Amino acid sequence: MFQILPNINVDWMGIRKPLIFISITILLAGLISAVGRQITPGGTDAFNLGVDFQGGTVITAKFRQKPSADEIRAALNEAGIGEPIIQDSLDKKDEVLIKVPLISSEGESGNVDQVNLGRQAVKNALDKFGREAAPEKSLDDDPEAAYKIVGTDSVGPVAGAQLRNQAVIATLLGMGGILLFIAFRYDWTYAAGAVIAVFHDVLITLAFFSIFQWEISLTVLAAFLTLVGFSVNDSIVIFDRIRENMTLHRDKSIYKLTNDSINQTMSRTIVTNGLVFLSVLALVLFGGEVLRGFSLALFVGSIAGTYSTIAIASPIAIWWQSKIGESKMKEITVQPAGPKLASAARKPVTRRPVTR
Repeated sequence: MFQILPNINVDWMGIRKPLIFISITILLAGLISAVGRQITPGGTDAFNLGVDFQGGTVITAKFRQKPSADEIRAALNEAGIGEPIIQDSLDKKDEVLIKVPLISSEGESGNVDQVNLGRQAVKNALDKFGREAAPEKSLDDDPEAAYKIVGTDSVGPVAGAQLRNQAVIATLLGMGGILLFIAFRYDWTYAAGAVIAVFHDVLITLAFFSIFQWEISLTVLAAFLTLVGFSVNDSIVIFDRIRENMTLHRDKSIYKLTNDSINQTMSRTIVTNGLVFLSVLALVLFGGEVLRGFSLALFVGSIAGTYSTIAIASPIAIWWQSKIGESKMKEITVQPAGPKLASAARKPVTRRPVTR
């Protein structure tokens, strides 16, 4: 079999503490970002929830001469639209995404169409910069127009709350199923390491979404569920190699076997995860605005998943096995009932080494 690094011999368990420190630093940065944004007067929310989860109307406007975000926000405030979120399009420099809260009005016939209300309210505010292009014309075909609304999307508050709750439940159920499978197929100590690594990957990705205020939508949720399977798949490969090596090398410690197993599967990890990384990088660069959140979540999560398999899942698994071994030794008690039993009690008890 082709191997990129056939003779790699890295003491991964020896550098596990610095690697874990990197994770803690990123998680703390994400926590500070989320809490700081939430408690700062006039600040944004901890996470930039999309219309799918928060409810509201998103207008995509294309400008001939794009005004600044502050100018657009001021125009929206003058039109009576509170708490708008203005975002520049990442792949189209002349387009702006304007997210506003749901606008509803009660009439004799009930609720008026919230999509049209939101669009009309934003249009009235943007008319400050000039008129909109005619409906049958593009902005380039109407030289006297200042802008053109090219996209509108709206989700009600009840639907948004339901989607948010279902997203959390789906993620937790996925992690619970993984925990049960690995506990049944391998050992519950490995299951604990794998699930904690999965939580680590999701939290690291959420930290980046909070720090950079990337929008969280239903496509991002799909990326999170994909990351759960991706991270566990990588962990299972190493766990299976550890189990295989334990039967072949019974004289070696768990510490040494874990290092050997990671090094032996490193070529496979580089090839498979490298291809995933290149595919996701292509999505980030060329996927466009619609796939932006999905591709960014996979981009960060694929790196975190590869990293956590080595730095999180495996160390936690051998740490649990070490603790279990120590507790079993403490539970061994022998009651002196005679000279033979007393002498037997003084004999040393041997067990499989866990650390170096």
